[in-house]
Amino acid sequence: MASRSLVFGGVGALAVLLAFGGPAAVTARADSPLSGQMKKIDGSAVDLGAYKGKVVLVVNVASRCGYTGQYAGLQKLYDTYKDKGLVVLGFPANEFGGQEPGSDAQIAEFCSSKYNVTFDMFSKIVVKGPGKAALYKTLTESANPPGEVSWNFEKFLIGRDGNVVGRFKSAVAPDDAKLTGAIEAELAKGK
Repeated sequence: MASRSLVFGGVGALAVLLAFGGPAAVTARADSPLSGQMKKIDGSAVDLGAYKGKVVLVVNVASRCGYTGQYAGLQKLYDTYKDKGLVVLGFPANEFGGQEPGSDAQIAEFCSSKYNVTFDMFSKIVVKGPGKAALYKTLTESANPPGEVSWNFEKFLIGRDGNVVGRFKSAVAPDDAKLTGAIEAELAKGK
């Protein structure tokens, strides 16, 4: 409630800050990537807010990319850490070399039959340029460094507080110590 009021600024925001104990009381940003509705690959709707309190790895994926084999590593990462609070969210996108031309049904079948993917997969979205999904607008503006996604299998790590805490380029494999170390550090922060 407090962070939503901050978006409007002015006296109303000051009153909210004072009512909730000042700026230190506001921990999650108003523009957290974990807000809004998204469509899962099976067509069901999900509120991204349901993932708050978890450590979330968001990855734009593609079936015909040199990095497509990372699906196996992402699944292993998910299997290793899911009971500790990690979720992996896959977002198929076709902006890079047309490497994700399939329909949601085709993508789901590919992920299931070839890589036994059980982490949450979403409907194909736009992750760069005109029509970019709100999730990716927030991710690319909030990450350090900010900027557009440069290729398939770029990874964004979101902490339990809903804020972006890490960004990893496509070449960083799911089992890379930089990524697993960052995930373990976030998981260690507890609930």
